[in-house]
Amino acid sequence: MQLPTPGLRWKFSKTSQIISMPADYTKVILKSGKDQPLKRFHPWIFSGAIKKIYGNISEGDLVAVYSNKDEFLGVGHYQIGSIAVRIVSFTEVTPDYTFWKTKIEKAWKLRQSLGFGENEETNVFRLIHAEGDGMPGLIMDYYNGTVVMQMHSIGMYFIREELVKALREVLGEKLKAVYDKSAKTLPFKADIELKDGFLFGDASENEMLEYGLKFKVDWETGQKTGFFIDQRENRRLVQQFAQNRDVLNMFCYTGGFSLYALKGGAKLVHSVDASAKAIDLTNENVDLNFPGDKRHVAFVADAFEYLKDIQDKYNLIILDPPAFAKHHDSLHQALQGYKRINTRAFEQIRNGGILFTFSCSQVVSRERFREAVFSAAAISGRTVRILHQLTQPTDHPVNIYHPESEYLKGLVLFVE
Repeated sequence: MQLPTPGLRWKFSKTSQIISMPADYTKVILKSGKDQPLKRFHPWIFSGAIKKIYGNISEGDLVAVYSNKDEFLGVGHYQIGSIAVRIVSFTEVTPDYTFWKTKIEKAWKLRQSLGFGENEETNVFRLIHAEGDGMPGLIMDYYNGTVVMQMHSIGMYFIREELVKALREVLGEKLKAVYDKSAKTLPFKADIELKDGFLFGDASENEMLEYGLKFKVDWETGQKTGFFIDQRENRRLVQQFAQNRDVLNMFCYTGGFSLYALKGGAKLVHSVDASAKAIDLTNENVDLNFPGDKRHVAFVADAFEYLKDIQDKYNLIILDPPAFAKHHDSLHQALQGYKRINTRAFEQIRNGGILFTFSCSQVVSRERFREAVFSAAAISGRTVRILHQLTQPTDHPVNIYHPESEYLKGLVLFVE
């Protein structure tokens, strides 16, 4: 049986039934009661919720989803795995080029209203935040004219050329290049070769600005899309606390928190990461902004080992580890990891110190993370007060129906 063509135009009747539907069109029926999350506009359908699939199906296909009572629920991309369908629309629309361009236009207008796009001090921001912008499985980060795309669903990968065309129309002269960095993020089971590379243009300039600080971004081999844009406002908060403090930036990556601490007047800043390449990037970024500044020293070291014996050396510590849990199966192990590393920090930080601690694990809720930090504080026996509760910035909007899109959580703690 012939498979549906990606981008196939569908027509819907007012009674929520597909009309002019090809005989081989893929229709997904959910089990009784499993339609409730979709009726509350949650965009994920888990594989265990599916009762039956009519027609042949391949990863990346657009499918129509129905309840067990044959009620139309939405249109989405099919994927092999725990999340079987990511809904792109809960209404009877055709997901064609105009559909995707409209979503990008809305996302761009929102960023402009938030002050991005024309800001001379900051030319890096998230343009598309997956479910937060109604485009599940797609991330787009803007770096001074270059958009780095990272796809987490093969359905989005199949329409990448349409997405680039829409970007060029919407952003105009603001767009110089588009780089696809999806080879390691696509959970695709089919036998095709995926390669990262430019889909449009060829940017040779990889320097960008964040609140006036210069950063070199490695979108080709760096983590995520090359830079942790989501910590922008939290880095700025570190600047406010750094005056005359001795600062330790653990898991420093490209040294973002370190630069803000230096800018804020820290007495000394030590950056630590297990990756020698990350330390090289940190030193390069420090030299870009504070050439010859002797306050900064970077170390290649394991975080847990480094935190063993630094008693009273620092009175501002930043813990921003990579995601300890990427799946629910590793949740318990992740919570133990957060408890362990925060315990080390509580035990070692100087009296009157400030601890910035974060989790970027989507499967770790705000409540569970706070419980892990609470347990660490209790084990250390220190008096701890919460000064700030942190999250991701406005260019990473949270879909109110999809709490999982609020993945970044953090605490600023005063330790005695």
